[in-house]
Amino acid sequence: MTAAGRAPRAVLLVANAASPYSRGLRVARSLAAAGWEVEIAAVDDRRHPVDQDDAGVRVHRYRPRGVWARWQTDAPRPARRGVRGRLARWADAAVKLLAWPVHVRAWWAALEAELPPADLYHAFGILTIPAALRLAADARRRGRAGRVVYDVIDVILESNNVAGVPGPALEAWRWRERRWVRRADLVVTVNDAIADHLATAWRLAERPTVLLNCQPRWTPPAARPDLIRQAAGIPPERRIVLFLGRLGRERGLDAAAEAVLRLHDAALVLLGFGAWEDRLRERDQDPRFAGRHFTLPPVHPDEVPAWTASADVSVIAVPANSLNQRLSSPNKFWESITAGTPVVVGGELTVMREIVEREGLGAVADPSSADDLAAALRSVLEAPDEARAAMRERCLRVTRERYCWEVAVEPYLAALRGLVP
Repeated sequence: MTAAGRAPRAVLLVANAASPYSRGLRVARSLAAAGWEVEIAAVDDRRHPVDQDDAGVRVHRYRPRGVWARWQTDAPRPARRGVRGRLARWADAAVKLLAWPVHVRAWWAALEAELPPADLYHAFGILTIPAALRLAADARRRGRAGRVVYDVIDVILESNNVAGVPGPALEAWRWRERRWVRRADLVVTVNDAIADHLATAWRLAERPTVLLNCQPRWTPPAARPDLIRQAAGIPPERRIVLFLGRLGRERGLDAAAEAVLRLHDAALVLLGFGAWEDRLRERDQDPRFAGRHFTLPPVHPDEVPAWTASADVSVIAVPANSLNQRLSSPNKFWESITAGTPVVVGGELTVMREIVEREGLGAVADPSSADDLAAALRSVLEAPDEARAAMRERCLRVTRERYCWEVAVEPYLAALRGLVP
């Protein structure tokens, strides 16, 4: 309880519709179990309920408002020709650079107008930390603790997302992020490699707290689930290669599809959503890939372990063409090994590669080569039955003992106890 005798209130800021956002759900559930009143404050995209209960966690979606609302969407602007059109396009580009991140400012305005004050603001990513700092300052004026956690979920300003941003603008953005970091009460991030990088790059007096994207412990049923084959109509003898997560560019999806065709009898199953959904569903119907390529809709995070356990191997073929990707350890990696499903990862994905090789949880490949990916997948799929069973058991054991949410969240909760009595 706070000094005022009430349960402390935490707001988790998510700059999308949180439909759902698995890391946010895990944090929210842990805070609720520790006695906090919790709300996930997300963006109203007009496709989901404004107020929703997600397995016991309140998700409220705030509709963007105010002068910045026209920037909330990336929808094309009306075509403008001639000198006026060029000037308008230059003006738009200047606003995007100078007022970055312009596309979430209307959502920030809604939060400032409508969100009740809180003792803790957990900001997931760079698009939420400026709003969290302003909301916390107002909360302190209104008698709340108003502490801010900056959760560096990725090193976005060292990623290919900003490859086209002019150098001076990018340096200005980095300078602004460093200022936000210095005003936050606690910095957390997703793995040790990123924590070390941030401590050096930002010259932090205290290394960020690591909050791995691990999943809660999961015990497989006596009979291994077979949900994927049932949903896709895949014959029982055909091996399943699974891709989890966002479907889009630079995910290695083309190379993975080609690699699976080089295997004796296997199918690539894509379980997720994203910009490439339509393109990938068209590939499902391509005669060359028929029966070997399936695109399925995403499932709730609570259902992911059983679906993932239905696969024979997972593939993470992301090209390591930025620092952010090299140091990544996304949900899909932890979801796979938590379900006892071995993984094939790209050789330059240093964090995941080190764990896979040290613990014997799968294989490593060159994600740019369909042949090399196929060879790595084959080494898992065509291993003797005893070897494959042992690999699955190693995945389950390390996630029961070390790489599980129950262990990962403890340093975070301990740090919060020092921030909010």
